[in-house]
Amino acid sequence: MKKIIMLNLFIVLAASLISCTNREMGTVGGAAVGGIAGSALTGGSALGTVAGAVGGGVIGNQVTR
Repeated sequence: MKKIIMLNLFIVLAASLISCTNREMGTVGGAAVGGIAGSALTGGSALGTVAGAVGGGVIGNQVTR
């Protein structure tokens, strides 16, 4: 399951790098890092992964503002 999550996050991140603004890149990067951190902190829980991705996306968006 972790391999699938990591692969999906990598695909989304790679696809977003094709053409995006700095703010979009910060949002996607924050969501990817947050999702990985949320998954690691909650032992692979889907809810923890989603919560981490959402939180990371918001933080990444605001930092690149």
